[in-house]
Amino acid sequence: MTKRQRQKRKIIFTIVAFILLLVLLFVAFAASKLGKMDKISLKNVKVNEGLDTSSMKGYTTIALFGLDNRSNGDFQSGNSDSMIIASINNKTGEIKMCSIYRDTYLDISGADATETKFRKANAAYAAGGPEQAVNMMNKNLDLSITDYVSVDFNALVDVVDLLGGIELDEPLTDEEAMYMNGASGKEAYIDTIQAVTGKSSSYVSGGQTHLDGVQATAYARIRYTTGWDFKRTERQRIVISKMFDKAKTAGIGTLNSILDQALPEVSTSLSTAELTGLMLKAGKYHMGENTGFPFDNTTGSVGELGDLVRSEEHTSEL
Repeated sequence: MTKRQRQKRKIIFTIVAFILLLVLLFVAFAASKLGKMDKISLKNVKVNEGLDTSSMKGYTTIALFGLDNRSNGDFQSGNSDSMIIASINNKTGEIKMCSIYRDTYLDISGADATETKFRKANAAYAAGGPEQAVNMMNKNLDLSITDYVSVDFNALVDVVDLLGGIELDEPLTDEEAMYMNGASGKEAYIDTIQAVTGKSSSYVSGGQTHLDGVQATAYARIRYTTGWDFKRTERQRIVISKMFDKAKTAGIGTLNSILDQALPEVSTSLSTAELTGLMLKAGKYHMGENTGFPFDNTTGSVGELGDLVRSEEHTSEL
C-alpha cells in the first residue's frame, strides 16, 4: 500500500467514525427526549383469524387517540373522541389518515371476550384503555394495528402554541366561532380548555384564520354545525395537518422545546428505538389524502341507543 493509499484510507476511516459518532449522539439525544413519554405496553392485542396482512407490508400503521378527559395525564381511561388510523408508507414517506367517527356502532368487547358488546366506538377506550380501543379497530375493521399514540388537551394546546399557532385555509364561519365561544345552552369550548389546561386565550370571530393552541383545540371539538361529527373529524385532521406542516419548517430550538414540553403529555406503546427510527425518516414525510369511516354512512337517533353512525348497508339491521 502506497503512502497516498494509506492517507486516503485514513481519511475515509475518519469520516466514517465521525458519521457514526453523530448517529450515536442523535440516538442518545432522542432516547433522552423520548424517555419522557408515558409508555403503556399493549400485551393482548389480537387480529382476526385468517386475516391477510400482506397488503400492509412496507407500511407503519398507528392508532391515534385524542382523549376528552377533564384531567391531564390520565391515559388509561376516558372517551377517545378523536380516533385516527395513521398509515405511513415507509418507502415514500406519505402519511394517510382515516378517522373513525366517535358514534360509530361497533363491537367494543375485549380481545378475549366470549360475547359481543356493541356500543359507540369512543367507549372502547373508556372501557379498557388503549389496548381495548386498538382491539376494537382490529376486530371491526380487519386491521393489524399493534401500536398507539394518545394525547389529551394539554399536549395539543402546547404544541400548537410552541409552533406559533396554525393558519386555516378557510376562515372560521360565524357559526363555528359561536360554538367555540359558547352558544346558548352549549359547552363553551374555549372556556373549558382554558380551565382544564390553565392556558390563556381569547374568544374568536368569524373570518379569523390564525388560531392559538386553545383556539385550535376548541376548533377541533366543534360538533354541532352542519356535518356534525363528520365535519368535526375533518377539522381534527386539518389541525393535525397544519401542525405537521409548521413542524417541518420549524427551527431546531422550537422542535427541542416541543420535545421537552409536549412529550411528557403523550402516551404510546412505541419503543424508544421505534420512535427514533421514525424521527430519522421525518424529513421525507408528507401528508397524503385523508377521510373518515364508515365511508357510506347514515346517522340519527336509534331509540335507547341514542345518536349513532352506521354503514348504510347495515342500517336496516338496527
